[in-house]
Amino acid sequence: MSLLVQITIFLGAAILLVPLGRRFGLATVLGYLLTGVVLGPSGFDVAGNTEAVMHFAEYGVVMLLFIIGLELQPSRLWALRRPIFVMGGLQVVVTGVILMFTIWQLASLTSSTLFGMTLQSQLSTSFIIGFGFALSSTAFVLQLLSEKHQLASAHGRDAFAILLFQDIAVIPILAILPLFHSTGLHPSDQGVDFVYFAKVIGVFIGLVLASRSIVRPLFRLIVSSGANELLTAVALFFIFGVALLMDQLHISMALGAFLTGVLLADSEYRHEIEASIQPFKGLLLGLFFMSVGMSTNLHLIIAEPLLVIGGAIGLMVAKFFILFFLARMMGNRIPTSARLGIALAQGGEFAFVVFNTAVTQKILAIDLAQPLILIVTLSMAMTPLAFFILEKYLEPVFSRQQPEREFDEIPNHEHRVIIAGFGRIGQIVGRILRMHHIEFTAIEKDARQVDFVRKFGNAVYYGNPHNPELLRSAGIAHAKLFVLALDDLEQSVITAEYLCRTYPNLKIIARARDRQHYYRLREAGVQHIWRETYFSSLGMAHASLLALGFDESSAKESIDVFREYDEALLERQQAVYDDDVKLVESARAAMIELEGLFDSDHHAIRDIEKIKSDEETAL
Repeated sequence: MSLLVQITIFLGAAILLVPLGRRFGLATVLGYLLTGVVLGPSGFDVAGNTEAVMHFAEYGVVMLLFIIGLELQPSRLWALRRPIFVMGGLQVVVTGVILMFTIWQLASLTSSTLFGMTLQSQLSTSFIIGFGFALSSTAFVLQLLSEKHQLASAHGRDAFAILLFQDIAVIPILAILPLFHSTGLHPSDQGVDFVYFAKVIGVFIGLVLASRSIVRPLFRLIVSSGANELLTAVALFFIFGVALLMDQLHISMALGAFLTGVLLADSEYRHEIEASIQPFKGLLLGLFFMSVGMSTNLHLIIAEPLLVIGGAIGLMVAKFFILFFLARMMGNRIPTSARLGIALAQGGEFAFVVFNTAVTQKILAIDLAQPLILIVTLSMAMTPLAFFILEKYLEPVFSRQQPEREFDEIPNHEHRVIIAGFGRIGQIVGRILRMHHIEFTAIEKDARQVDFVRKFGNAVYYGNPHNPELLRSAGIAHAKLFVLALDDLEQSVITAEYLCRTYPNLKIIARARDRQHYYRLREAGVQHIWRETYFSSLGMAHASLLALGFDESSAKESIDVFREYDEALLERQQAVYDDDVKLVESARAAMIELEGLFDSDHHAIRDIEKIKSDEETAL
């Protein structure tokens, strides 16, 4: 089968199956793996030579590690040094060592072999398996935490730090794999260790010199020439060139790509490089995961269910408890520790990289790598189930154990102004009021935001802004102005409805996130509404016109015309905002009308300029 036919089959299958898997809640990585299973020997067997595909797909891993190196700016690592290197380092080392010695003990208990391991290679194989299993899925976990809006939570931040360290830890793991040739499947001379390290050090020194004297000047030359499309070609040239050099020296190609990325991390062209190779990285990495799926032997699940399914469950349980106790040692509460343990309990995509690299380098037997890959894949597939157990059974227990924080007692200051919602917008309003010595009472529903703002000496109270008792104690009966700056749309509308109904003489100035929010606030009875991005957008448009050569009066007139029409459009659409068809028709008609107005203004300005030109000519 030709390479062109293989690529066409892979692309077609990925286009069909990966989005289909995403629709059913599968992570992209699992979608690629399942696509490979369908195409490979365990499925329809239409993909051709699996080994040739895997060899080509290794460049996806090379590009991934180059981008990881590119993102590891020293300043960023230093700022996050404690969570990354302490928490992440402990997780990788402790988990890897425990799993390594567990597997080693299991191998020692057998008379001769375990999964094809000889007694001679037990220690090196146990190291590869233990530290491969210690790695979790960066893509999978970050996607799940992002979907559940948990990236900013305590366990989300710790998970991100640990995953970042794991990405870094892959490099030394891959770098020392060739050292296991002396104890692996094909023993070689013991002196190769020193030669290997010498080659790595020599390549690193060479890359440092090349990045300063060749790579960056070449990028500057390309940019100054204006041929920006060549940035992609230069980036790919250096990545593949370093990978080829490493391959010729029998050093890990991924290690070379990572070092190249690190050396370019502080380059002024870092973002351009990353953006230019991102599509190639994504496609080749998807091809790598498909090739892993092709090499997966699904018959092993039927033949060895205890090994594969039991191994996946055992891996998740072991990693959960290790992470749980490490998090507790670092001072995290029990709920946070449990959430972190569940989030990172699975194996990860870098385990595929480690196992396949070990197989390629003849360190790990293919018969052993296949069940290991299945164990990692199943653990990733079971992660949503683990999150379901957490949310269904553990979260209710955590919520009962943690006493709910009571709302603050607000002193009856009878201030003229009450600010509900003390986030970005509420704080700016409060600062300007304080500048004029106008006292106010601020109410915020997010306890974390309250604690944060109080650190800077601001008087803000924790409570629900539409709670009648809280409002009465805040002095709502004597207030002249209520600033409604809540971020939550529903809470904002509910509060507005209560205030307009109960305190009709109270002046309310409300923040609206968008037009729909505006319409609902108007419907509730609020008259003074400020769309939060509207005036800043008009300001940017005004500055854009000035930058393009418009004079101040023309730019201001254009903004005023647009503003008048947009405000009139808001009034017209208030009655039909919940009718999509009428709303679209109204917006389209208003845009045509506005374009006509601008067009007539343009012709008028051109006529005035022509008259002036004729007068100057006559003079």
